[in-house]
Amino acid sequence: MRVVLSAPCHFGLESVLSSEIRRMGGENLEVTDGRITFEGDESMIARANIGLRTAERVQLVLGRFEARSFEELFQGVKKIPFEDYIGKKDAFPVKGGWSLKSQLFSISDCQSIIKKAIVTRLQEVYNLSWFEETGTTYAVEFGINRDNVMITLDTTGTGLHKRGYRKNAVLAPIKETLAAGIIDLAHIYPDTVLYDPFCGSGTMLIESAMHAMRIAPGLRRRFAAEKWDWLPQTVWQQERQRAFDLIKRDATFRAYGSDIDPAAVELAQYNAKQAGVGTRIEIVQRDVKDFYMPDEKGVVICNPPYGERLLDLKTAQEIYETMGKVFSQGYPHRYYIISPDMEFEKSFGRMADKRRKLYNGMIPCQLYMYFKEEQKKAPKPSRTKPYPDRRDHRIKK
Repeated sequence: MRVVLSAPCHFGLESVLSSEIRRMGGENLEVTDGRITFEGDESMIARANIGLRTAERVQLVLGRFEARSFEELFQGVKKIPFEDYIGKKDAFPVKGGWSLKSQLFSISDCQSIIKKAIVTRLQEVYNLSWFEETGTTYAVEFGINRDNVMITLDTTGTGLHKRGYRKNAVLAPIKETLAAGIIDLAHIYPDTVLYDPFCGSGTMLIESAMHAMRIAPGLRRRFAAEKWDWLPQTVWQQERQRAFDLIKRDATFRAYGSDIDPAAVELAQYNAKQAGVGTRIEIVQRDVKDFYMPDEKGVVICNPPYGERLLDLKTAQEIYETMGKVFSQGYPHRYYIISPDMEFEKSFGRMADKRRKLYNGMIPCQLYMYFKEEQKKAPKPSRTKPYPDRRDHRIKK
């Protein structure tokens, strides 16, 4: 059975997710902003859910068509053979939905029209006037982009960033899927030595260990499509075994994390054990000013506190200055730092070798990458506050 799947992701991680999908055998990829659509057989539903690190969820695409009116939306949905997936007693709520630059912009109205069209279709097929919807749930989702409608079924359930290991989190943790994307961009290998001096609940450390050891992020959790009658349980069993067989148990990866907050250290240690990588990670309480790396080649990946998240801008910039001093060993060490401060390089004291725009939730950020042997110095930072609506201007005190 051939299927078309769609996987949304953080803006800026499309190329990372595309590479993931290709590596696992996805075909005919279509890349748009924040989304990859691809094809495969029915086993790809399980493989993608279990194995994708940077996707937010996996959706089964049922139909795509143009609609500029509610009538066109109704007729387009009604043509889709929902009976191939949804039984007489199954539940089919119309949950997620979005619209961008389209004639149809009312999400609630679109939900109502789509639900009515599905009911009409199934009434005609099953010769029923009413559906009890007490059986298996098939959550219907939709997206409308420039009047192009895509109708999907959610195969995932709880978002893919919920790996199952992070039971609790400190204030403002980075999302697991975003962390996984940064780790991919940082080229973490089975023999990497990693450091995170702002480890928080341990997400960067844990995701790096799982990446290095090729541990599938969804290996320990369940998915909505596992309850679907038409998708054999053997598919899930085979894909879990495949993922289990791909684990690199001989990887020499090691990670060292620290945080000034003792509660964060305790939580990160707990989460690492829950993820099954506790023996690969060492975490201690330490201020960033005391951070150091041995001469052995290592990689630093961190998400330091910043103004919008935990601290006022001046305090955050002082931390960036300290980072610039302690992250001074340079090549062959590499540094990857995510921050929303557009003047981070001034505080840090060095221009990044490469930058990449990412979004941490709704906050636009830059991933500052330092990996070259010679690095240019940045101008000194000003100790002034930005205008509320424009971060690239400074005013004098």
